[in-house]
Amino acid sequence: MLVMEILRRRVDISRGLASAAIMRSLARLTKTCLVASLAVALSMSPASAGDTPVQTQVSKDQVRKLAETWKHYYAKADSLRDRRNAFEDMMGATPEPTRVQIRPVDADGVDAQLIWPARLHHPIGKRAILYIHGGGFYGGSLRTHRAIAGALAKAASADVLLIDYRLAPDNPYPAQIDDALTAYRWLLGSGYEASNVVVVGESVGGNLAIEATLRQMRVKGPLPAAVVAMSPVTDLAATGASLTANASTDPLIDAAQLDLMRKAYLGTRSPTDPMVSPLYGDLTGFPPLLVQVGSGEALLDDTLRLAEKARKVGVDVETEIWPGMIHQWQLFPFWLDDARQSNQRVAEYAIKHFADKPRP
Repeated sequence: MLVMEILRRRVDISRGLASAAIMRSLARLTKTCLVASLAVALSMSPASAGDTPVQTQVSKDQVRKLAETWKHYYAKADSLRDRRNAFEDMMGATPEPTRVQIRPVDADGVDAQLIWPARLHHPIGKRAILYIHGGGFYGGSLRTHRAIAGALAKAASADVLLIDYRLAPDNPYPAQIDDALTAYRWLLGSGYEASNVVVVGESVGGNLAIEATLRQMRVKGPLPAAVVAMSPVTDLAATGASLTANASTDPLIDAAQLDLMRKAYLGTRSPTDPMVSPLYGDLTGFPPLLVQVGSGEALLDDTLRLAEKARKVGVDVETEIWPGMIHQWQLFPFWLDDARQSNQRVAEYAIKHFADKPRP
């Protein structure tokens, strides 16, 4: 309406009706329109697909320092064991979560920790997030991912079940998916309603979150309220063009590392098997899905192609592209402003889909 009014005033001016009052009115309307447009732009998610904003210099500096830290720890890490240890060492030097309570649990044979906000005294609540960590199928642990699990617990006012699933190569496919699905079903058997459970994972954890849900769909079991896949590995065949296009901007993962993890996880199994690579699966009937990815990620195409495929079969998909972010940036809320903001977005998405929402 403001734009139409401005155009009308311009027509008046062109007809010789211009006056000082009209010009002042036009200036006020133009300013109002610009302010309104700016407000709309600022109110949008900083990661809306198709409208990725420019990365700030502060964000660039924070990502650069993260990349330097990563390279420091991984400088001599060539084997799977070395890389697993490097990840543990790096994350072991990061802060533990605060203002949360943690209880070890045995989720029907899967080692896990139940994490909930300290202000909530109950060990078993109404809402739960099942968190499935990344680490190439061969790395990651409760320690490496407690910070993000704790952040989500507080932001979503929910219990977070962080699982310590079995790792490759000693435990190849399907051990990881088996453990993720067992943990999800443990939550249901422990009193949580499926409508109050959201499954979240980053990197290969995003792969496992999707694959475990697909398996639950195949047996027609109760589905989670929603799924969140952050920087997910969706194509173990490594066919995405961004693997090459973003090779110079993402130090955390590349084609060689994908090949390493694929061999440890799959052995001789085909990487295009829909049971291991969600990109090749049938997503019809999948729960609401949020996908986050960095514009600088080598696996950018893994996320975008999956989101498009899901959207075409009617899945309620939200896609967020975060400017300049690299693989698994969400793990580092203590170093990156964008990680804190993206964790908050995940929590808000979970809250939106919980049947029993937390009180304001």
